[in-house]
Amino acid sequence: MKDIQIAVYYFPNYHADPRNEAVHGRGWTEWELVRSARPRFPGHRQPKVPLWGWEDEADPRVMARKIRAASDSGIDAFLFDWYYYDDGPFLERALLEGFHGAPNCGELAYALMWANHDWTDIHPLPADGSARLLHRGAVTPESFERMTDYMIGTHFRHPSYWKIDGCPYFSIYEVYQLAAGLGGWENAAAALGRFRSKVRKAGFPGLHLNAVLWGVQLLPGETAADCPEEIVRRLRFDSVTSYVWVHHARLDRFPRTGCREVFEANRAYWEEAARKFGVPYFPNVTVGWDPSPRTVQNLPFTNAGYPHMPIMEQAPREFGAALEAAAQFAAGLPPSQRIVTVNAWNEWTEGSYLEPDEANGFACLNEIRCRKRPAEAVV
Repeated sequence: MKDIQIAVYYFPNYHADPRNEAVHGRGWTEWELVRSARPRFPGHRQPKVPLWGWEDEADPRVMARKIRAASDSGIDAFLFDWYYYDDGPFLERALLEGFHGAPNCGELAYALMWANHDWTDIHPLPADGSARLLHRGAVTPESFERMTDYMIGTHFRHPSYWKIDGCPYFSIYEVYQLAAGLGGWENAAAALGRFRSKVRKAGFPGLHLNAVLWGVQLLPGETAADCPEEIVRRLRFDSVTSYVWVHHARLDRFPRTGCREVFEANRAYWEEAARKFGVPYFPNVTVGWDPSPRTVQNLPFTNAGYPHMPIMEQAPREFGAALEAAAQFAAGLPPSQRIVTVNAWNEWTEGSYLEPDEANGFACLNEIRCRKRPAEAVV
C-alpha cells in the first residue's frame, strides 16, 4: 500500500483557548476529561494515559514530535478539525503556533476539515443530558466570504498544505449547517462556486471540495443527512469520505460492542458509497470508540445516547486488518486519489487515537508503518 495516501483527523482541543477558558476556567483543555475518566463497567480501560504525557499541542516542540512520529509511520497528512464561527476561528493555536511553528512541518502535509457543527458544552455532558449551545455552526454569507479569504491566505498558500492534483483539499463536516447559514441549497452552491473562483484567482488550478457525509445523529445539535447523493450533485463535491465508523453502524451491545461487526458494516458502506455518489469515496478506518470521558463520572453509566453509549475497544491488529482492507478498496480509485482517512490522531475523549498510550505504546502506528514502509525498523 505504498501508493495509498493516509490522511488522519486531528482534534485540536489539547491547548488553552480563550473561548474554552471563558466556560471552564483558565488553562482548561480536554486533557482534564481524559485525566478524570474512570472505569464505568467491569473490564473498562480508563483512564487512557498518553505515553508522551499531557502535552500542549500549541508548543512547536511538542508538535514536532507528533509530526515526526506520523511521518515516520507513513502518514501523509493531518486533517485538522477546523472551527470557524461568525466571530472567527476557534482552537487554531495548535495549527498556527504548533504545526506552522514546528521546525519540521515540511515533513507532513495538512488540510482543513471544517467542523461546522454546533459547539455545545459536553465537557462533560450535564447529568440531565441537556447540552448548552455555545457557538452556532451555521455561519452567515458574510462570515463565509471572510472565512474563505482567510483560508486561502493563511492556509492554502502554506507550503505544507495538502493538495490533490495541485488543488487544495478542503472538507466540510456538516453540509446541512452550510446551507442553513447561507439561506438554502442554491445559495450554498453559489457560495461554493465563488470559493472555487477565489482559489483559481489565487493561482491554484482549482479547489478539491470533499464532503463528510453520514446518516446517524450522534452529537447534540447535529442533523442527519436525508439524501446525500443530492447534496453531492447540487454542491459539486469532488469526493466523499467519512469521519468515524459509528456514523455508519449501530453499536448494538452495551456496554461494549466488538469492532469486527462495526468494521463489516462500514465496509458495506464503502461499497454503497462507491455506487451511489458518482465521485470517489475515500474509505475511513476508525481506531476505537469510547466517549465515556465526556460523561459525568460519578453518575451511572447507561445506554442513553452520546456520550452514554457502547464503547468499541479496537486492538492494534484489528486496526491493521481494517487498514489493509481500506487500502485495497482505495487502490481502485484514480492514482492521485487513492486515499484512506483515519479517525483519529488524538480523539482521546472519544477513545480513537493513534498517539501512543501506556497500554499499547506505538502498536497502532506500527500497523501503518509495517504496511507503508515495511523495510524500515519498527519503533
